[in-house]
Amino acid sequence: MARKIPIEKLRNIGIIAHIDAGKTTTTERILFYSGKTYKLGEVHDGTAVMDWMVQEQERGITITAAATTCAWKDCTINIIDTPGHVDFTVEVERSLKVLDGAVVVFCGVGGVEPQSETVWRQADRYAVPRVAYVNKMDRTGAKFFETIAEMHQKLGANAAAIQIPYGNEENFKGIVDIVDHKLYLYKDDLGKDIQAQEVPEELKADVEKYRAVLIEKLAEADDDILDKFLHGKEITDADIKSKIRSTVIANKFVPVLCGSSFKNKGIQLVLDAVVDYLPAPSDLPAVKGTNPESGEFEEISASDDAPFCALSFKIATDPYVGRLNYVRVYSGTLASGTYIYNATKRVRERVTKIVRMHANRQEIIDSISTGDIAAVVGLKETKTGDTLCLEKTPILVEAMRFPEPVIQQAIETSSKDESEKLGMALHKLADEDPSFRITYNQETGQTLMAGMGQLHLEIIVDRLLREFNVAVQVGFPQVAYRETITKKINASGKFIQQSGGRGQYGHCVLEMEPQEAPGMGITFENKIKGGAIPQEFIPSVKQGVFDTAKSGCLAGYPVTDIKVTLVDGSFHEVDSSELAFKMAAGMALTDGLRKGSPILLEPIMDMEVVTPEEFMGAIIGDLSSRRAKINAINSRGNVRAIRVFIPLAEIFNYATVMRSLSQGRASYTMEPSYYTEVPSHIADKIIAGFTSAGSHRK
Repeated sequence: MARKIPIEKLRNIGIIAHIDAGKTTTTERILFYSGKTYKLGEVHDGTAVMDWMVQEQERGITITAAATTCAWKDCTINIIDTPGHVDFTVEVERSLKVLDGAVVVFCGVGGVEPQSETVWRQADRYAVPRVAYVNKMDRTGAKFFETIAEMHQKLGANAAAIQIPYGNEENFKGIVDIVDHKLYLYKDDLGKDIQAQEVPEELKADVEKYRAVLIEKLAEADDDILDKFLHGKEITDADIKSKIRSTVIANKFVPVLCGSSFKNKGIQLVLDAVVDYLPAPSDLPAVKGTNPESGEFEEISASDDAPFCALSFKIATDPYVGRLNYVRVYSGTLASGTYIYNATKRVRERVTKIVRMHANRQEIIDSISTGDIAAVVGLKETKTGDTLCLEKTPILVEAMRFPEPVIQQAIETSSKDESEKLGMALHKLADEDPSFRITYNQETGQTLMAGMGQLHLEIIVDRLLREFNVAVQVGFPQVAYRETITKKINASGKFIQQSGGRGQYGHCVLEMEPQEAPGMGITFENKIKGGAIPQEFIPSVKQGVFDTAKSGCLAGYPVTDIKVTLVDGSFHEVDSSELAFKMAAGMALTDGLRKGSPILLEPIMDMEVVTPEEFMGAIIGDLSSRRAKINAINSRGNVRAIRVFIPLAEIFNYATVMRSLSQGRASYTMEPSYYTEVPSHIADKIIAGFTSAGSHRK
């Protein structure tokens, strides 16, 4: 099966940024200038191709990561436009997992904002090479070089400008390329008539100055440039271009570009940088995987001749074709109508159709090859994070890490007849979005949905009505508290049942202690020696621990951050069973939670409030009354940015309060940061509420 596009001519990139930095507008311009679309779509008009969901068009924000493909020069570029809002951070997470490069968009006025830091850290985690694009250079207060300074200071990035703006704010007219010594002037509003000319005399000193800075930063990342720099040898334009590419691919350098997407200036140069500096799949190190049979690490080489391997990184429900599994191919080829092996679930699946996505539109294709990003139809068991491969060469790619929900709401249908319909709809949505969880509280008889924030759950409720035609009622938002222990203890559980005939016997002893660092969740270790518990019952003990940990002993919240070690136990030759050991483990864990001085944990949010200076006092006073800890107060043009850590429980519907304190002129963004102990007087109320609800039900 001959591939249509040489792998070295392929670029898989994501557009990532803080909310409202201009990601979708930038993507729309990329599609326009590359000839993929013939009309400029605008986010504020609801006409952006990539914001295809009704909810995105109404709110003017990106909610789901949308994929598309375009061509520039002789390269094919697969693009994923990601959301900026922290409630949809899972979309960024799973996109970065499968991408080879990213364009990080910064607002020229806002600089490095809180979610800029979040997406940058996510890109660091997956070692994604980046180019930076400082957008909105036409706006009042735009500051190109200050943004680069913030990239050094806040992100620790080895970044330097490869362009400088010609003019600023309302006088922004063009871009000076300091590598090619060219001035690009935009002569029409559509940004298609570009005039390249020599750098004017008055700008030559600036070009030399920033070219010297660029060479210094490259010297920090590359020994060849350092050697030439130290020995006064000539460094040519070709040297600089070559070394920008190699250091970007090695994740040692970030070139910074500038422009104004809304005013159609600079996008063609961003596309040039994507083609020139970001890697093809063949430029990157081989992806590491695990052999599910031997447990040993294996490398997946980016070649069509290698055995097929792909990762399912996203699921979407299409009203016409049903379930779409978005996949990234790491090696080999796959044709439609063939069978594939899900190494994670250990099942065979049939691929009935393969489609290339353009936002929500589909183009049917015959096959996919190494480096491709496409969607396949027909997979029934495959979920987000599953590895697809050949049955004779099984391999598992490292799964993705998804954030824990921080907010939950009770949900029910308006009529009992629709409860089954609701259940099916919720499970479809949970399949699509790993950060959205559904649980059923046996004690209250309530269905609980949990997500990353109020907006996240609002969108879910809206989709239930519009897409699935299910009208629902929701309770007030509740904080997703957690429970943990504070000291090391030993606990035992014994399950014995005699009911005539064969009985049940299971006995295990657990050692339980707090984790060394927060955020590690629950870990289970088996230290049984001498066959005190037969090996075949160990998985049942582990299952019993994890099942029981879903509901703690203080207020019924999930348990986290404990290390559980199975140290001893006993069994009966006849009566022992998997069920008996599962029950015994649950009893032991419950006993240990009670003895381990349990505490409640609450999510703390990292929040930034941007306000005009005259309202700063009122806003700080209000935040202090909400248990906020002020982290930093920075000047940003004529406004102040207040960075705080604040409990989620204190800021439900904060937007209304903030607007009234600032005459509607302040704004805020936030993201989950960490869990910490709930103050005792608040914890007592939460526990009392849980206890009284339980006694009332009885």
